[in-house]
Formats: sequence, structure tokens, C-alpha cells
Amino acid sequence: MESNNLVIENITKPDVLEKMYRKDPKAFTKSFNQAWEQNSDSPILSVWYERLNFNEMDSKKRSASLQSGFIFMGILAIMAGVCTRIIFHFVEQESIAPINLAFGIIPFIAAYFVYKHKPKRSIIYSLVAMFLVSGIYLNMLPLNFNDDSIILAYLHFPIFLWVLLGLAYTGNDYLNSSIRLAYIKFNLEFGILYASMAVSGMFLALLTLQLFSFIGLDIENFYFSNIVLFGAAALAVVGVHLVSMNLKLAKNITPFIAKIFSPLVFITLIVYLVTVLSVGKNPFLDRDFLIAFNGILLGVLAVTIFSITEKDSDDKKTIFDYVNFALIVVALIIDSVALSAIMFRVTSYGITPNRLAVLGVNILIFANLLWIMISYLHYLQNKSGPEAIQDAITKYLPVYGLWAAFVIFTFPIIF
Repeated sequence: MESNNLVIENITKPDVLEKMYRKDPKAFTKSFNQAWEQNSDSPILSVWYERLNFNEMDSKKRSASLQSGFIFMGILAIMAGVCTRIIFHFVEQESIAPINLAFGIIPFIAAYFVYKHKPKRSIIYSLVAMFLVSGIYLNMLPLNFNDDSIILAYLHFPIFLWVLLGLAYTGNDYLNSSIRLAYIKFNLEFGILYASMAVSGMFLALLTLQLFSFIGLDIENFYFSNIVLFGAAALAVVGVHLVSMNLKLAKNITPFIAKIFSPLVFITLIVYLVTVLSVGKNPFLDRDFLIAFNGILLGVLAVTIFSITEKDSDDKKTIFDYVNFALIVVALIIDSVALSAIMFRVTSYGITPNRLAVLGVNILIFANLLWIMISYLHYLQNKSGPEAIQDAITKYLPVYGLWAAFVIFTFPIIF
């Protein structure tokens, strides 16, 4: 009987077993059950046993777990919508800053992650404390939109909250690079899914407004202040739940988006830089152009990061890897020019909150890009795997959060 069982014949060949399973899971499972009865002491078959039986949870327990998760998500979505609407009321009254709207969504998404991943109490307490402290501090700042240090604090707040959200997502494994990488992938998948739902929501809104206009009712202000705002906040929590449920649409499309956008951004960037040189734009003297230059840099960094995170450890090198490497090199050149221009402005015109903030961000990005470029070069030279490149991204993420916290909590005091 053993000679007719392909699982037993290939018991020491994990790669062959994987191919057999992918080719015909049912036939493999049938052969495996026979092989397991005769070779239950095999380490390889033990792994396969856990893999094949892991999902065979009692159907009632699975159903109850999914139902409780859905109900909890629904409660959080409603709470996010209601809180966002309440916060918006105070924003309309100009009694609080618009950035407070983030507190109508992000804490509820963090609560969903805590429910899903069940971190230690110390992490939960830390999250609650940081959300409370940051929220109280934010609303203690003077509501002065003419003060650069206050505006910078507002602009850096989403970055700080995003890092806090990452802590809620990673939970007990916040030091694990692969879990941090999963958080970055989650953001891309969520962005694609939320954009799809938002387009559908916009179509529904336009249809609703048009239908009511036919009967002579103008509900635009009421609809956007209540229904649209509530829906946008609630859909954020719903989108998080759907991505967490391993929705295949977002997961299947993100690698293709990464591969399409990398070469397009690279070509666009080269054409743009050539055009800039030809028209004689000077970031050293033109402040607005310097700001645009930094915006381009941030966009390139984002595209590069998402392209790299979609690369699996067993993927072979392709032309896209060389495009990504070239994109990183170009981004470093841009950042070098931007850094030189900022240093020129600081030494020539003095230190201001804006110049110091932009200088700090550019130094951080330069160091991150340099680390990524060196890791990528080693990968292309077969000196390391793609994990080294991904580590250069994931291990650096907290640095951005620390910088954001520094700007938020010190700039309004220093300046």
C-alpha cells in the first residue's frame, strides 16, 4: 500500500507535497489521511496535519465567532459615525480644530484591532493613555491658524495617530518586522477598498440629491452634514473589518497596482526633472517650488514602500526590482537637492518652525531611503533576501512617529 501512496513516497520532499496539494487538494487530503495513520511521528506530516485540520473548527463556534465580530464591528461603526457628527458640530462652531475629526474614526479602528488581536493589558492601557493625552493636548493648543507651529502640530497629528494605530494592529508583536509589514499592506488594501466604497457612496449621494430635487426639496446641506459624514466615518470601520476578513479583491489587486505605478512614477519623475532643468526652476530661491519638491519626494517614498512590501520572499528578481532601485536613487537625488535648498534657506534667512520641520523630515527620509537603497543593492547582488529591504522599511516606521510627536508636543512651546 505504501508504494501506491504518493504522500508516503514524497514524505521527505516538502516542495513536492506542496505541489501535490495545490494541484488536487481533495486527492492529497485522502492520501494524507492514510499516510498520517502510518507515519504520525513524521515532523513534516505533523505540520501538514495541523495545516489541514486547523480550519476544521466546529461550525457553530465559527459561526458564533463571525457573528460576534460582525456585531462588534457594527457597534463601532455606528459609534464612529455618531462621534464624527458630534465633533463636526463643534468644528462648524469653530470651537475646535478640524483635525479633531480624526478622533471620530481612528480610536474606533484601534478598538477593533484590540478586539481582533487581543494584546496585553499594558499595550491597551498605553493606547488609551496616548489617545487621551494627545486628544487633551490638541485641544489645549490655541485655535490659531496663523501660527506656523500650531499648524505644523495639526499636520503631524495624523502621522502620530497612524503610528498609534499601528501599535493597536501589531499588538504583542509590535517588534516583529513581518507584522509591521502586514500593517503597511493592510493600509494599501484598506485604501483601495475604501476608495471603491467611497465612489459607490458618491454615486448614491448624487442620485439621492437628484431624486429629491425632482420634488422641489433641497437637502444638500442636511445630507452632506449628516448622512455623508456619518457614512464616511462608519464605512472606515466597515472597511477595516472587510480587509481583516481577507477580502480577496483588495489582496489580489494591490500587487498589480504596485507593479504598474512604479515604472509610471519613475518615467514621470525623470520627465519632470528634465523639464525643471530646462525651464530653470530653482528650489533654493523659489519657496513654493521647494514645497512641491518635498511633496513629490513623499509621494515617491510612498510608492517605493508599497512596491517593496508587495514582494514575497520567494519571488525572483524581475525588471520591476531594477525600476524600484532606480526610483529610490532618483528619490535620494531629489532629497539631496531639497536638503541643500533647505540648509541654504536656514543659513540665509534663519530658523523658523516651517524650515526646521521640513529640514527634519528631509533628514529622516534621506536616512530611510539610504538604508532602503543599500539593502536593495545587496539584494540585487544576491548578498541578502528581500526581507532585508522590508526590514529597512518596517524598523524605521517608529522614527516617523517619534518625529511627529516631537513636532506636536514641542514646536508650539518652543516657537
